[in-house]
Amino acid sequence: MRWRASRRAPRKARHILFILLWSVSVGWLANRFRSFGSCPCLNFFRKKHSIGRRTEYDNTINAYKLPRLSMLLCRVSAVSQTLSRWGRRSHRGGGLLHRALSFSSSRCQAVSPGEGSPQPAETGSPQGLYRDTVLLPRTDFPMKLTGQKLLNRELQIQQECGFADLYSWQRERKAKKEFCLHDGPPYANGDPHVGHALNKILKDIRNRFEMLRGRQVHYIPGWDCHGLPIELKALGELGTSGLGPLEIRQKAREFAEGAIARQKAAFQRWGVMADWDQCYYTYDGVYEAAQLKVFQEMHSKGFIYQDYKPVFWSPSTRTALAEAELEYNPEHVSRSIYTTFPLSTLPPGIASEGLESVSVLVWTTQPWTIPANQAVCYMPNTKYSVVKRADTSQLLLVASECSASVAALLDTELESVGTFTGSQLEGGICKHPTIPDKEVPLLPANHVTMAKGTGLVHTAPAHGMDDYSVASQFKLSVECMVDEDGKFTELAGPELQNLTVMTEGTDKVISMLKECGSLVKEEKCVHSYPYDWRTKQPVVIRPSKQWFINTASLKDKAKEALQKVRVLPESARGSLLTMLDRRTYWCISRQRSWGVPIPVFYHRETGEPLINKHTVTHIAQLFKEKGSDCWWELPVEDLLPNEVLKKSKAGPVTDYVRGEDVLDIWFDSGASWAAVLEEESEGDSEEAESRLSWLPARLRKPLVPESDSRADVYVEGKDQIGGWFQSSLLTSVAVRNKAPYKALVVHGFAVTEKGDKMSKSLGNVVDPDKVINGGEDPSLPAYGADVLRWWGFDPRVQAVDPKEMHYIDQYMLHLLREYSIKVTDAYTEFDAGRAIRVLQGFIARELSSFYFSIIKDRRRDII
Repeated sequence: MRWRASRRAPRKARHILFILLWSVSVGWLANRFRSFGSCPCLNFFRKKHSIGRRTEYDNTINAYKLPRLSMLLCRVSAVSQTLSRWGRRSHRGGGLLHRALSFSSSRCQAVSPGEGSPQPAETGSPQGLYRDTVLLPRTDFPMKLTGQKLLNRELQIQQECGFADLYSWQRERKAKKEFCLHDGPPYANGDPHVGHALNKILKDIRNRFEMLRGRQVHYIPGWDCHGLPIELKALGELGTSGLGPLEIRQKAREFAEGAIARQKAAFQRWGVMADWDQCYYTYDGVYEAAQLKVFQEMHSKGFIYQDYKPVFWSPSTRTALAEAELEYNPEHVSRSIYTTFPLSTLPPGIASEGLESVSVLVWTTQPWTIPANQAVCYMPNTKYSVVKRADTSQLLLVASECSASVAALLDTELESVGTFTGSQLEGGICKHPTIPDKEVPLLPANHVTMAKGTGLVHTAPAHGMDDYSVASQFKLSVECMVDEDGKFTELAGPELQNLTVMTEGTDKVISMLKECGSLVKEEKCVHSYPYDWRTKQPVVIRPSKQWFINTASLKDKAKEALQKVRVLPESARGSLLTMLDRRTYWCISRQRSWGVPIPVFYHRETGEPLINKHTVTHIAQLFKEKGSDCWWELPVEDLLPNEVLKKSKAGPVTDYVRGEDVLDIWFDSGASWAAVLEEESEGDSEEAESRLSWLPARLRKPLVPESDSRADVYVEGKDQIGGWFQSSLLTSVAVRNKAPYKALVVHGFAVTEKGDKMSKSLGNVVDPDKVINGGEDPSLPAYGADVLRWWGFDPRVQAVDPKEMHYIDQYMLHLLREYSIKVTDAYTEFDAGRAIRVLQGFIARELSSFYFSIIKDRRRDII
């Protein structure tokens, strides 16, 4: 026993000496850890830590060094607690042990029990006896947060990391290159939805990626604030009856402002990087002035003109529509008919055949247009036949290749009694089936097809785009028999007057064709038909005096400019070119109150428009100073002063009245490049400065030093191929002969679990607010916007020389570099999916399976 006691004393003395040495080391480590902890871990974006200097190497060192120090101190804590227990058993040195090592247990106690960590075991329990020998790194970051705690931590991170100040900070720092992502303005007519989230987050990912590459990001959020949907929602059941333009505009503005406030709050909650106090709005007077400047430039070059021609017209909203404002319903059902036009004068080319009582057979899905018929068109190079019905002996003129399908349709045999080329039909005259004594000619046309029908097309120039082209070529009458409400006018006759053309008007026309013996066949036809995208009601084509952009004259220039634009995915380029080919003109006038007024005056007697650079420039200046409400607030004498009349060589102001139409909202948003992107040019800096006066000075500087005011990229959904992408391209090419963007990124839509597009109108959208904050249903927990971990690292102080690292760490830096290249390539291509797959693979293989499995034994080296 005495021998054992003598052996125990020297061992305890060695332990005390060991503890004294550790007390010195621990004191140094504590001070070192405190100084390390003062680095900006939650202030990643402070000015003194330039993101541009960060490298993959730096981040790797940071990721390695932090856990290493933390692990070291945790080992010290475990040793201190064990030695403290030894000290309590000894009558000597206990106070010293407690004083030297009292700090370490608090430093290494990680997660509070209230945030999901297990309760520590009691010291005397079997678990407590060995608990401190489990040497694992610990952190103050909670292992799991749910519900309100998760939301509170997210908000804390956003506040302490200075999310709101990040955009301004990076705009003020020095950078050699700038990256401009021009924000396509979302429509201010409702609450934020999952489509907004998809678009804004994709943009934010790219902006942050470019910022981390050391570039200065130019991103100014905006809103599209005008248009009929806002007007309709603002007025609700009141309608426009009894309200003047200014009253309508005031209600619409208030509605738009409320929608903007809700959407802006959501975008900020999602962590989107921007200066949210400095946005652009299409109802801002300065923006409207820039838009009128684009209008004036295009008008002076002859691209904008007024004409009377067929346009898409929405009876449900009583206004003209552009192609981009249409939705095509593939399930629309029409009452299609086959009807005859008796030939009163045989074409000279077939008169020698001895044929009599021949009728031209036509097919149409719009029977209500028959009263407006002015001709029947044929294809000049196609074969046509006169066929005899086996059941009635009636002679019908049809295209030869359509005779078999017509025979099957009529359920009878057709015997050919003569075949001719289309050119031989020239000179033929037909009787109109519903209007006595009216005759219509047979005319050649290239739009005739054989895919459906009889190869002979009923032509009503007032109600068809191709029909109107035929009328322009052959000087046919373009009479409109349909009013703004989609009802027949008195020109259609007393039997049809005041009937809605799409319903009871169609019924009546078919009844009239039956009575005169011209109706051959009626059937239901399911086909694609244009609808008003706002009201989801079918539209009609009717002629109206409107303002147009001659897109046919811009088409070639636009295609040439588009060839210099990078399009992702490349397959979207074909859709853009197809849209340009299909659009021969763009109707830009709307018969509403909530929008930018078209700055035109009309002569009281002749109706001739007065519009030139003098009148438009004056109106633009008024809009910039007072806003576009002044178009209705000010007297005509202020809108059209004497000096402007003199420059315009016009008569007295009493001869003119102001116009009542407003510009298409696609022209509003399509001119955003002029209000937000365009660089100040020499000799016009004051005007450009005032145009962007709502922005702070640091945001008004030129986008790039080489005088190129194009955005680096536009990022929007594929529905903007025929919308904002195209309207921006056409206006920019018309004014500047170049596209407003260097690249286009076309993303898809948010879809349901069945792959269907999420749409507000279908009611199948996911509310982002419920994803973040949870719903009333317990099955919808709060997930939060994102769990973000920001680690600060200053390479000037904390970097470790690679030569001092283990070989495995140096190799890991090599793997990290390869990973960085792959991820950078993915983000450059806007392929977020590939970036995520590369990240997941790197974590699972290189980090978890390889690196971490090797370095986990380093704790033995530390102790």
